Amino acid sequence: MTTPTGHPSQPFYPGPPFHHPHGGYPAPSTPVAKRIPENEPFVVRPNIAKRGMLSAGIVLIVVLPVAFLAGLGIVSTAEPEIRSAAALGVLGLFACLLTAIALPLGIQLWLIGSGGPVLALSPAGLWIRTRPTRGQAIWMPWEAVGHISRRRWSLEKMVVVTPRDARMLQHLGVFTRLDSAPLSVLYGSGLAATLNFADRPEAEIMGAIAHYSAGRCPIT
Repeated sequence: MTTPTGHPSQPFYPGPPFHHPHGGYPAPSTPVAKRIPENEPFVVRPNIAKRGMLSAGIVLIVVLPVAFLAGLGIVSTAEPEIRSAAALGVLGLFACLLTAIALPLGIQLWLIGSGGPVLALSPAGLWIRTRPTRGQAIWMPWEAVGHISRRRWSLEKMVVVTPRDARMLQHLGVFTRLDSAPLSVLYGSGLAATLNFADRPEAEIMGAIAHYSAGRCPIT
């Protein structure tokens, strides 16, 4: 491995140096940023349009059956006056349901998109988000990565990064632990980036991970 100047040396770690405790893997003081830098050699961003289409489909699946059943009730009503009033009521109910479901999904899409990239790779290491709906990210040298794997839950397919030393994540804060807890439960690590809702194909992302890691961590 080479330093940024191109001379063979020890692995280069941006930010504060690693501190070696007695025994075990060193407990690193790893850089954390508000969002992943855009100038890395390989950057993966969220595909909001693709995720938005999925969200719209979910909304329709939930709301349309309710509207259909309510419409059947209107058709079966004999009195025209009651039928008109019922139609207005159904339209109001439909609008309320649509707002109640679409608004949280829209906020979530905005948070995901405004947080910037979800993953970035370089010969020295990788950046990955520490919170799924925020831009906060952590930088890890390849030597600090214990394992990289692909996991799937429901419609979401993720690349999951497991650090070699879990102490690396201890300084990220309470809110980060709470925000990433569902990812830890589903995928075994809170450090995960989307594969099927990214702006690059899955094969390209995994190929770049294999290329930049250069055999320094297992990939499955």
